[in-house]
Amino acid sequence: MFINRLQELSALESSWKSSGASFVICYGRRRVGKIELIKHFLERKSGIYFLADRLSERDNLRALSRLVREFFNDPFLGDFADWHTFFAYLKTKLAAKTAVVIDEFPYLVETNRALSSVFQKGWDETLSKLPLMLVLCGSSIGMMERETMAYGAPLYGRRTGQLQVFPLRFSDSSSFFPQLNFDRRLELFTLSGGIPAYLQQLDGGASARQNFIKTFLQPGAYLFNEADFILKEETREPRQYFSILRVIALGKHKLGEIVNETGLEKTSLHKYLYYLEELQLVHKRFPVTEKSPEKSRQGLYFLADNYFSVWFDAVFPYRSELMLGNQRPSLNRFDQAFVHHCAAVYEQVGGEILRGLQDELFDFHRLGKWWEKEQEIDIVALGERGEDALFAEVKWSTKKVGVDVYQELKAKSQLVPGKPRRKHYALLSRSGFTAAMERLAKEEKVLLLHGERKI
Repeated sequence: MFINRLQELSALESSWKSSGASFVICYGRRRVGKIELIKHFLERKSGIYFLADRLSERDNLRALSRLVREFFNDPFLGDFADWHTFFAYLKTKLAAKTAVVIDEFPYLVETNRALSSVFQKGWDETLSKLPLMLVLCGSSIGMMERETMAYGAPLYGRRTGQLQVFPLRFSDSSSFFPQLNFDRRLELFTLSGGIPAYLQQLDGGASARQNFIKTFLQPGAYLFNEADFILKEETREPRQYFSILRVIALGKHKLGEIVNETGLEKTSLHKYLYYLEELQLVHKRFPVTEKSPEKSRQGLYFLADNYFSVWFDAVFPYRSELMLGNQRPSLNRFDQAFVHHCAAVYEQVGGEILRGLQDELFDFHRLGKWWEKEQEIDIVALGERGEDALFAEVKWSTKKVGVDVYQELKAKSQLVPGKPRRKHYALLSRSGFTAAMERLAKEEKVLLLHGERKI
């Protein structure tokens, strides 16, 4: 199932239509949908798609040779002895624009640490002069950045474009389950984190709890060991990263708290956290009003991936029991905590919904959470010149939101730094609003959203 990705397809199409050769780096975490994106792009185009494997370089070249033989209908082509032979062969054959996609490039680098230098020389001397669109893809975000984009890497400066494929937004992921109401779609988004491959594992006809049992708790199920697999694939010291993510999942968001809980030195912890941010598994947040976040001491660390949040909270601590077939401790934790996961995700989704309403409000320069000491506001959006500010509360509750929530929001907005000339207010509620709140909203022009629907 191919959903949206219009921006990514447009970027690839621009590279395809450019005059001369183009060299695109395409990367993103596993299961995010890169292969489907590339397949969709290659439809009705002349192109070779090669998926590398964890085999020897010789075996990968042999597999590539077979594909090239079929593509050019050249039964006399033998196996390429090395990559330079492959590049030289393309020089003799390419007369019209052709795409050559090499997927899981990091697997090739693992067997030949000099491969980036080989491709750099091949690009400089041969490929850049051909009617070619070369695309190097990879799921190992860290290695792709180090090998192809980092300053000092052999391929640095050669690419003509780069494309990072992110998880689907809530609005796009909802297309997997168009028949479901907002609550059900948000629950499945909370389980999947917007990863297309995870969404395809979920059953729209089952409850979130039933999906959790089926896809998270059965040893051998698709999502039972997925987090474990990703960390071992992406990191050299998975135990340290597991420890950090577990602590953050437990609600320890301050740097000092993470230091105390993990026992890691602060200098080492900074290195690990920075890499987890690169992998988009951890997000460092600052109050939206901070003008210089790099100098701020207000930063808090959160898990950036919904699936990881649920997994570390309700699966990871109970894996020993689960391996023995005892699901009760994990299910007890899920029943206790899943509503809180959904509440956090609703805040995230709320920001997405409000961004889509900027034409009715004002252009947002920044949007995020605000906090100071014991006070916080779920969403604050600021205009570029500081003349407009939007303050919003997001409630994932079975109770209707009343006037008291609005009055409290107005009081807290007075504490936020800055003096906007125009203040806008919004309330987002899973369960709707009291009649009194709806009347007041009309009088004071408060934006009300029931789920994702404007009242």
